[in-house]
Amino acid sequence: MELGLAGKTVLVTGGSKGIGLAVARAFVREGARVGIVSRDAVNLEQARKTLAEEGAVIAVAQADLSQSDRADAAVAAITQQLGSIDILVNSAGAARRTPPESLDSAAWHAALDAKYFTYIHTQDAVLKRWVEQARAAGTDRAGGAPTRQLGAIVNIVGTGGRVPHPSHVAGGAANAALLLSTLGLASHYARYGIRLNVVNPGYTLTERMDQTVAQEALRLGVSREEALNRLSAELPLRRFGEPDEIANVVLFLASERASYVVGALISVDGGQHPII
Repeated sequence: MELGLAGKTVLVTGGSKGIGLAVARAFVREGARVGIVSRDAVNLEQARKTLAEEGAVIAVAQADLSQSDRADAAVAAITQQLGSIDILVNSAGAARRTPPESLDSAAWHAALDAKYFTYIHTQDAVLKRWVEQARAAGTDRAGGAPTRQLGAIVNIVGTGGRVPHPSHVAGGAANAALLLSTLGLASHYARYGIRLNVVNPGYTLTERMDQTVAQEALRLGVSREEALNRLSAELPLRRFGEPDEIANVVLFLASERASYVVGALISVDGGQHPII
């Protein structure tokens, strides 16, 4: 299926590693212009080199997206380098897994800063620019749908936002807030030709998965190998997901092939959580 992504300008937060890097690479292969944002300069440069070796020209911006002014500056920097952004994919931030007994005010705030506000700040910066474009073009009417897609946002939000887990309560709460805010805003911004959707990945083979296994081993008092076996046993496919498998769904939702998909939550968890 031709996705029509060639020539589009895409911003991927958290694009320096894991799922975010897989998403950035997938857009590059479709012929899109890609900008990536990360707060880690070393990871950012490594990602730029990796993608450059594949023939891509990547714009990069280092920023702590938990700060709204820095998120806005990062969006401005990518826009200056590549032109007006067409697609935003949020994959930045990961709340630390914390045993319930260790949760305190600082841990709750850290979880929201790490996962919720990193998405919200970047999303706000992009939405403001798109709304200005829509108003300038006269497509901000509430009474009729615009004829073209102005922009698409895909937020990658873990299953902890729908399925509570003892070691991920704070992070799960941040994810749940992201789910509600994304789907709640989707119906409003559709009038501008802006689509917001969510991809909900399950266990995926990234560095984050290593941390999950370590925390589960600690919580259950078992070895890492035993914790890994228990986690994989929960999966109908009996294997963890690959970052590219998440990226494939992100690309579809971001493309105009999904032009009538608004406020959707797509699970990519190998059937782990069959929630209606």
